[in-house]
Amino acid sequence: MQGGSNGVGYGLKYQARCIADVKADTDHTSFLTGTLSLKEENEVHLIRLSSTGTELICEGLFSHPNEIWDLASCPFDQRIFSTVFSSGETYGAAIWQIPELYGQLNSPQLERIASLDAHSSKIKCTLWWPTGRHDMLVSIDEQNLFLWSFDTSKKNAQVQSQESAGVLHSLSGGAWDPHDYNALALTSESSVQLWDLRTMKKTNSIDHPHVRNLDYNVKRKYMLVTAEDESGIHIWDLRMLKFPVLDLPGHTHWTWTVKCNPEYEDLILSAGTDSAVNLWLASPPSGDKPTTESFDSPYKPVDPLLNSYSDYEDSVYGLAWSCREPWIFASLSYDGRVVVESTKPHLPRK
Repeated sequence: MQGGSNGVGYGLKYQARCIADVKADTDHTSFLTGTLSLKEENEVHLIRLSSTGTELICEGLFSHPNEIWDLASCPFDQRIFSTVFSSGETYGAAIWQIPELYGQLNSPQLERIASLDAHSSKIKCTLWWPTGRHDMLVSIDEQNLFLWSFDTSKKNAQVQSQESAGVLHSLSGGAWDPHDYNALALTSESSVQLWDLRTMKKTNSIDHPHVRNLDYNVKRKYMLVTAEDESGIHIWDLRMLKFPVLDLPGHTHWTWTVKCNPEYEDLILSAGTDSAVNLWLASPPSGDKPTTESFDSPYKPVDPLLNSYSDYEDSVYGLAWSCREPWIFASLSYDGRVVVESTKPHLPRK
C-alpha cells in the first residue's frame, strides 16, 4: 500500500543519519538527532512533538564538535545521551549531558561527562540496555566489543571487559536483548553474531551476508529482526537459527534499518535507500516452541505491508518509535528532514 504523508516535518541545517527517542522523557514525545557536516560545526537537536501533535518544537540546540555517526539516548536520564563521531580519519565516542537550565541559556553547551576512548579501531555504535536502568554501556568498533561501567554520580565510564571478534569479522553494529541484559546481537560483513556478556564470547551466529541493521522484538522473547541490503527483512527465532520464521520483501533498494514497536508486538518499521519508510504487520507462526517443519518454509502472510511512506527526497537512515506514544514514529532522511508520523489509522484492531 502506498501512502502519502500526513506527518509533521522539521528541517535540520545539515545532513544527518541518526535519530533517537528520548525514552526517559515521560512528559513529552521527544527525539534527539545529530548532524553530519564536513565543514561546519555540527548540531544536536532536541525536538518535541506539541501537545496537539501538529508541530515539532526545537527544545534545545547544542553544538557538537564532530560529525555524528551514531546517537543513542540514555533510557533512564533524559538529559544524557551518547554519540559516535569522526573528524577526518579519527573516530571517537562520548557520553554527554544536556545542561539543566538549557532552555534559559543563550548558548547552552553540552557537558562531556565520559569519553569512551579505549578503542583503537573505527567505532561503529554505542548501546544502552533498552528497558530501564542499567549501569552498563556497550561500545562496538570494527573488531572489538567493550563493556563499560557508567557511574552517573561520578560522571565517568570504565572498561569492565573487552573481547575481539577477530580480524576476519568487520563488525558494523548491534542490538542489546531487552529480555536478557547478558545477550547481544552484532552485525558483521558475513553474519549476525550472538554474544554473552558474562563470558564475552560468541554463543551462536546466523550466516547471512550484508546485514545492515537488526532489532529485538520487545514483546516477543527470542525474536530478532534483520535488515539486509538486497534480500529484505528476515525474522528469526533464536532457539532455531537454520531458517528465518518469516520473510518480508523489504525495499526496492537497500533495506537500511528496522525497528520493532515497543508496545504492538508484530508492528515493524523499515527504511531504505529507496527513500521510503515501510510499516509492516509481521505475525510469525503461533506457538511457544518452534518446530523443524515451521522453519523449512518461511511463513508468508497475505499482505504484511500496512503502509509505505514515500514522500522523501533522499535515503532514510534514521528511525525511532516513541515509547511514550507507541503509535508515533520519527524518521530522518539524509538531507536532514525529520518527519513524525502517527500509525493509528493502520493499527490492527484488537
